[in-house]
Amino acid sequence: MAVNTSPESPLPVGEVSRLIGGWIDRLGAVWVEGQITQLSRRPGAGVVFLTLRDPSYDISVSVTCYRQVFDAVADVVSEGARVVVLAKPEWYAPRGQLSLRAAEIRPVGVGELLARLEQLKKALTREGLFAPERKKPLPFLPQLVGLVCGRASAAERDVLENARHRWPAVRFEVRNVAVQGVHAVPQVVQAVKELDAIEDVDVIIVARGGGSVEDLLPFSDEQLIRTVAQCRTPVVSAIGHEPDNPLLDHVADVRASTPTDAAKKVVPDVGEEYERVRLLRDRARRCVAALVEREERGLAHALARPSIEDPHRMIDERADHVADLLDRGRRCLRHQLDRADSELTHTHARVVALSPAATLKRGYAVLQKADGHAVRDPGEVTSGEPLRARVSEGEFSVRVDT
Repeated sequence: MAVNTSPESPLPVGEVSRLIGGWIDRLGAVWVEGQITQLSRRPGAGVVFLTLRDPSYDISVSVTCYRQVFDAVADVVSEGARVVVLAKPEWYAPRGQLSLRAAEIRPVGVGELLARLEQLKKALTREGLFAPERKKPLPFLPQLVGLVCGRASAAERDVLENARHRWPAVRFEVRNVAVQGVHAVPQVVQAVKELDAIEDVDVIIVARGGGSVEDLLPFSDEQLIRTVAQCRTPVVSAIGHEPDNPLLDHVADVRASTPTDAAKKVVPDVGEEYERVRLLRDRARRCVAALVEREERGLAHALARPSIEDPHRMIDERADHVADLLDRGRRCLRHQLDRADSELTHTHARVVALSPAATLKRGYAVLQKADGHAVRDPGEVTSGEPLRARVSEGEFSVRVDT
């Protein structure tokens, strides 16, 4: 419950410590899993002191138990072992220190560890962390390779020597870390984050030699798996030869069976690349030579054609024929024009002969009323009506006289 305090009425340190102890006492006994990092068994002492650590989050808590509780598992439990402890939290008020009082200690066996890893693997698979579409391709020729490995380890030597043998110009950014034990997970996670933050690092290799299931547990830690899944840089897992692969192999973009294999996957072999370039150049030369030869044959075949070999001969052969056609065309056109002219003359004569003007020239006249209507019948006019008389050379006025 909340405690009412103010600057004028603060709680003494002892009272705060007492309240914390009361809250912790109400928690009761709990089962706790962790890794033993320190173990103290003084001869003749009835109490055993040990430190239990969560390797994923770098958190430790002190644990005490009676000697007979620890003696029950002393043959199978030592520093570095994973255990499950039934303990009750205790608060030591004078020092303000939290500890656990263990009533039972159980070692975590290999079978149980593998079962838990399988459960974690299924959970992460459902989240899609191992999906193939998440995998990032490795660069063809990385300029800077990040390497996470143990200090002065065989894995470090194998990666560096093989990579530089394959491509001498390759550069490395190395982070030496603990690769087993309680400090492995936080150090590997920190190293991966640091390398991923370096813009020039093109690929990250996490390398370790082979080992037992317990030795390789840090590389199946959930925190490390999620860190690798969030990396923008491609990650290569090279954790030795193990039938039960750590979960890092599944989340990494590329899995290598050994550190040496990782160097081969990350860096191309300069000799092989030179040979590939030589083969490609030879193939290019052959292709160009074949193309030139084919075009030369085609050109020679085209030049052998009569139209190309003597282009004027065809023109000369057709010149007389064209002249005959032109002469024939002129004659036909002249004949057509003469006939058309004759027909036009006759037609003109007929038109002239049949025209009203020709009739008027023969002495006839056309009488028209004032409205321009031609008179065709004497009954159409009256006595004294003025008319217009049109003759060949003009017209004049007349009046009807009856």
